[in-house]
Amino acid sequence: MKRSLFGTDGVRGVANSELTPQLAFELGRAGAYILAKGKPSPLIVVGKDTRISGDMLEAALIAGICSVGGKVLRAGVVPTPGVACLTRHFEADGGAVISASHNPVEYNGIKFFDSKGFKLPDEIEDRIEEAMKLENFPVPTGKGVGYIEEIGNAVEIYGNFLKSTVDMDLKGMRIALDCANGAVYRAAPRVLEELGAEVMVINNCPTGDNINVKCGSTHPDIIREFTVKNKADAGLSFDGDADRLIAVDEQGQILTGDHIMAVCGIFMKEEGRLTKDTVVTTVMSNMGLDIALKEAGCNIVKTKVGDRYVLEEMLKKGYTFGGEQSGHVIFLEHNTTGDGLLTALQLLKVMRKTGKPLSELGSVMKLMPQVLLNARVKNKDALWKNGAVVRKVEEAEKRLAGRGRVLVRPSGTEPLVRVMVEGEDERELKEIARHLVDIMERELN
Repeated sequence: MKRSLFGTDGVRGVANSELTPQLAFELGRAGAYILAKGKPSPLIVVGKDTRISGDMLEAALIAGICSVGGKVLRAGVVPTPGVACLTRHFEADGGAVISASHNPVEYNGIKFFDSKGFKLPDEIEDRIEEAMKLENFPVPTGKGVGYIEEIGNAVEIYGNFLKSTVDMDLKGMRIALDCANGAVYRAAPRVLEELGAEVMVINNCPTGDNINVKCGSTHPDIIREFTVKNKADAGLSFDGDADRLIAVDEQGQILTGDHIMAVCGIFMKEEGRLTKDTVVTTVMSNMGLDIALKEAGCNIVKTKVGDRYVLEEMLKKGYTFGGEQSGHVIFLEHNTTGDGLLTALQLLKVMRKTGKPLSELGSVMKLMPQVLLNARVKNKDALWKNGAVVRKVEEAEKRLAGRGRVLVRPSGTEPLVRVMVEGEDERELKEIARHLVDIMERELN
């Protein structure tokens, strides 16, 4: 079936306009019905980030779950990976997160986890979407109606889990944090302080409308300036729902998800913990990551864009480590999804175990120049059916043959075609990318 609701990371849209309370109710009802697998009263964990529309959508989603007899464990504001952790902790039938991750405050989203804390595969999301059309949902009454229980210590449970993944303390380390005024604003300072670090925090005062606003992982210059100014050993910047991490070393150099995978992947190989000596990443990862991993004797496997596809490849082939350039990193030996705070702890663990500063560790990978542009189009589905666009892309690929690459892909959630050009000469890359965007906006509108 053609997917009309679920994108690469759940259902997203402008809250109260595209993602309405009615839609949230229908998603809650259908989601609980499918995740229940025939049980009359499924147990579902529900969490959210700090955006103002979260309360509205939470109420509607929970109402949908309860309307089919579901019992809800309400976690409140907690990182997305925290919901995955809590779903496993309480042996629930599933979890649901209300968040739009790194997107602006007017957006929100809903995504589900299965009973093991994994994001749902396409076929299960398709079943939920189909179930939304049903007219014969269970309509329990009396004692059969679902209800809510609060998880009063959700952050504590999640924090204890995170601390259990590292066999060390952080005494003597100065850590700078940018919490993006998002879901990690309580968990990150608490966990790092409990491990003994001296913590300096910015953007941890959410007001409902300031999530991701000129802060967090999409604005890394903020944590870079803060880290250098405060002479921290490392800077850690999260996105709104804290499933990704961008780091900064003590000299102010930004470490992307690719850098983090290089540092942690090589360290895991040296410790004998990198399954099949393989790192799984996406086609968007920088060529510098390929070079660094191969020089260290590691293999690299590429998937299409989206951490869910990285995870699917890991599960299918038995790999345990992978992620994305954006900072989604999956340590499958510990958690079932990208987890910014867990990733931070693993990165700090490498620093502690090796005794090396982050600048030295990060230098193992050299970034190749990349130019990323978006073509705003009305008909992204016609991308590879348009002869003029196809010819222009082929010309760009031939021009860079042996020196770089071109990656063109439609956005999963927006009316955009994303263009990435990578190579040695940034000026040439910008010229190629601009020409590609121009022809796409002309031909596909």
